[in-house]
Amino acid sequence: MTDSALITAARQLSSEVARLRFSPPVTHVYNPLDYAWAPHEAYLRRFGAATGRVVFLGMNPGPYGMMQTGVPFGEVAAVRDWMGIHEPVARPASEHPKRAIEGFDCTRSEVSGRRLWGWAQARFGSAAAFFERGFVLNYCPLVFLEASGRNFTPDKLPAAEAAALRRACDAHLAQALLALAPTWAIGVGGFALKRLQAVSEAALSASSGPERDRLSALRIGQILHPSPASPAANRGWSQAVDSTLSQLGVFE
Repeated sequence: MTDSALITAARQLSSEVARLRFSPPVTHVYNPLDYAWAPHEAYLRRFGAATGRVVFLGMNPGPYGMMQTGVPFGEVAAVRDWMGIHEPVARPASEHPKRAIEGFDCTRSEVSGRRLWGWAQARFGSAAAFFERGFVLNYCPLVFLEASGRNFTPDKLPAAEAAALRRACDAHLAQALLALAPTWAIGVGGFALKRLQAVSEAALSASSGPERDRLSALRIGQILHPSPASPAANRGWSQAVDSTLSQLGVFE
């Protein structure tokens, strides 16, 4: 089953990234695949079984999204009320005093997640209808925090640390693509697009038979990241995404 393959791959990824170490300015590293495993597993079991869909790939968890709920772009209301997932969330071993884990009690809204899942709800209606056609993953499961509590994105890591993290995340992404056999893989932002291109090319070179056929048929594209730090996203993210997907021919 596809969902079982995704769960196995996620457990392996969690174990591998837990062994990595990171230098300043990173002072705290959160792994939601550990302390928020229950909702993440529920997400994969409930929505991860189908193949042949459109896979959207984000970069890494946001502070009020997956960091709290264990679900990619996991804005609390969207995960709890729209997807119907509400599972216990523990706390990381080393917690930053300014970035507490409150799980589904978190009252802050993750803007990127609200935009992405709000778009999915507006376009498809129910969560079941969206997940018949699409699925959402994050490339990296880790949250990196500086001493001030500021988010530190993985694209800024030193080369050696980035390479070690990339090996684990690339392997997981390759496993997920093989399990999901998507028709399209859409990078949510430029970083995700680059990893999709690199991983799909490497997996294609290493595969044969039916796996190679599936990967060779995969089409890759990019949509605007919904981050509020993006002026373009703040001018109408949903409309921009619909326009891009229409131009690409996704969901036709």
